[in-house]
Amino acid sequence: MKKLSHILTLFAALAVISLVSCQKDDIAKQEANDNFYPRIFDTKNAFLNPSMIINEGDTAKYTGISYSPATKVAIAWKVNDKVVSNDTSFYFKPTGGGDYTVVLEVTYNGQLTSRTSHVLVNPSTYTPKPYDKVSLAYLSPDATKFDLNWSAVTHVAFKAGQVMPDGTLDVSKGEVNNHTTELVAKAHINGTPVLLGISGRLSGIDGWALYEVNDFGGVISDPAKMPGLVTAVKNYVVSKRLDGVDIMMTDINSSLYDANMQAIKPFMAALRNALPAKSIITVTVGANWTHWSYPDLSGADWVNLHAFEDGVHVGPAAPRGQASSYDFMVSCATIFTNFHLPASKIVVGMPAFGLRYDAIDGDGNNASWGSYSYVTYKDILGIDAQAYTKEMVNSAYGIYYNGVPLVQQKAGYIKANSFKGAYLWAEDFDGPTGASSLIEAINSKLK
Repeated sequence: MKKLSHILTLFAALAVISLVSCQKDDIAKQEANDNFYPRIFDTKNAFLNPSMIINEGDTAKYTGISYSPATKVAIAWKVNDKVVSNDTSFYFKPTGGGDYTVVLEVTYNGQLTSRTSHVLVNPSTYTPKPYDKVSLAYLSPDATKFDLNWSAVTHVAFKAGQVMPDGTLDVSKGEVNNHTTELVAKAHINGTPVLLGISGRLSGIDGWALYEVNDFGGVISDPAKMPGLVTAVKNYVVSKRLDGVDIMMTDINSSLYDANMQAIKPFMAALRNALPAKSIITVTVGANWTHWSYPDLSGADWVNLHAFEDGVHVGPAAPRGQASSYDFMVSCATIFTNFHLPASKIVVGMPAFGLRYDAIDGDGNNASWGSYSYVTYKDILGIDAQAYTKEMVNSAYGIYYNGVPLVQQKAGYIKANSFKGAYLWAEDFDGPTGASSLIEAINSKLK
């Protein structure tokens, strides 16, 4: 048995030698015929991830790379199409923020092979672009779309923070694939401040209150828990280079709504003391009957007014129709200017989703609490490519939403009445850039 084992080992070794010899012969033949395709061996996986995010002053390292035929290839490293090195390795240390494309090109006898890496560089400092009216793109917790039309946006809020009942801050949504880091880098490159949106549990696509939920309100009204939340928010804002915070405390469908809403003011003051100087602090508010319980919010840089979803068009036997009408927005804005803050401190909200009726009763009205749902605006465009010109499409028993004409009418009112600006919830529900984009339509009207 030992003899047989030695024989098998010998045969295996001979096979390897033969294979290597054949490969060398094959390479030699290809070289002789000028038909050898150059090869790149990325032993340290420098190009494993097609994109990376670094801070200004850091270095992207492209090392551990070998080539075949090793000493005969021509090497060119390009950054944004400009040759910057011909070395076997490359160290990219950008001197400013930006979106860079690093390409390694290897040629031999007219044959070319390449590898590509995208490097997003977060600038160490930036200058916010000037604006007359706020055009705020509010991103939902599940947002992954960060290639906005930056010329149509003055500020971005990312609802990446969730306040837990024990007072901790869950920022896991922002850490998936470095979403917060990516967003901040892209926004700052484009001179756009980014706010961390924090809330308790929300109701879904509409991004608003759940019945009898008291996660956020219970924490900020508890003297033992509130300081810890402030510290957690500050630490995340500083570590991610965020520009401030939006307080989306929606625990207003709870029997404890009055205490929850009153706690916003001291919480806001504590954040102001903890966050870096010049941080932006905003508060997202509603205008239903509980609005009387809001404290003095003048300490905020502005408030985001949830001026959509009238509540009239949902529930058993509710009439089908536009839940986020122009008149409803005006009524919400009037409530806040009459009783709370001047228009110059109010950014008025508009929806990038629609209300769909999935079942109706014998009178043609909504059937029950479970017979309606919400559809993102981009999905509505998928149903009808011309939906951006309308307010309703015939899907199920009708989807009612805000198209371009309606949001422009609303933006016209906001501008004419000296409001601070408008926001879109949620911008990641919006259509593509161009004629169907709601945020672009809003911004063009506000200018």
